[in-house]
Amino acid sequence: MTHPASRMVTPNGQVALITGANTGIGRVTATTLALQGYHVFLACRNQSKTEEVLRDIQQRSGGTAKAEFVSLDLGDLNSVQACAQHFLNKKMPLNLLINNAGLAGNKGLSSSGFELTFGVCHLGHFLLTQLLMPALKAAPSARIVVVSSRAHLRVKGLDFDSLRQPTQSPGGLKEYCQAKLANMLFVKGLAKRLKGTGITAYALHPGVVATEVWRSVPGFLQPLIKLFMISPEDGAQTTLYCATSPQAAGQSGLYYDRCKPVRYSQAADDEALVERLWAESEAWVAQYTTV
Repeated sequence: MTHPASRMVTPNGQVALITGANTGIGRVTATTLALQGYHVFLACRNQSKTEEVLRDIQQRSGGTAKAEFVSLDLGDLNSVQACAQHFLNKKMPLNLLINNAGLAGNKGLSSSGFELTFGVCHLGHFLLTQLLMPALKAAPSARIVVVSSRAHLRVKGLDFDSLRQPTQSPGGLKEYCQAKLANMLFVKGLAKRLKGTGITAYALHPGVVATEVWRSVPGFLQPLIKLFMISPEDGAQTTLYCATSPQAAGQSGLYYDRCKPVRYSQAADDEALVERLWAESEAWVAQYTTV
């Protein structure tokens, strides 16, 4: 990888925490924000892979950017609790929480006993967001950005029984679509609960991006899939728009594609479904919410 010449970074006094920030669009997002002056926390499972990103950020910034690793396994709710506690102990306001990490095509149960994709993409992020709320509220204004997907349009609702069972469908596609609908419903619930607090919430489709989220798709299909994909750099643009653009500042509860609000599915607009998922998620994570 060739590196552009390093440039000095001036801290902007803002703090960002990004999940899954050591690969794909999360890596691009973390690097871009660090070079813009944010103090960035990269919340990831793999420390050595994250340290490679941190070295890259320091090289690009001549050692002037602020970026650090924090351990997080979203499938393990004890790990989510520990990650949040680690951050809260720093007594820093949190201006930006970017719930970016995801997976597709993986099968099984998370270590906390949920369908794997749902457990990682939704429930881990739900708990993390709840636990970090004091830090978000301590900032003068804050944004919560959730990377969803156009895949949420492919399901008409949530099969709640299936969320506590191992992945059933071939390739895990139905479960992936359900998890991405859960991301949408979560953002709708956040926007409603945070109205008037100065905290806004955003869901987005990043595009079909050539990243490691697809690493569990059968190898012979990968070259074919990647023909239709965009780069992580292009994929990160809508995340960065929701996170930093002045135009999005007053908007909350919307769904973005290519840096514009677009229509979400009818299921994502179902108020009863928003509330049921919120109530179920609260019950599922209740034992972990005392930090």
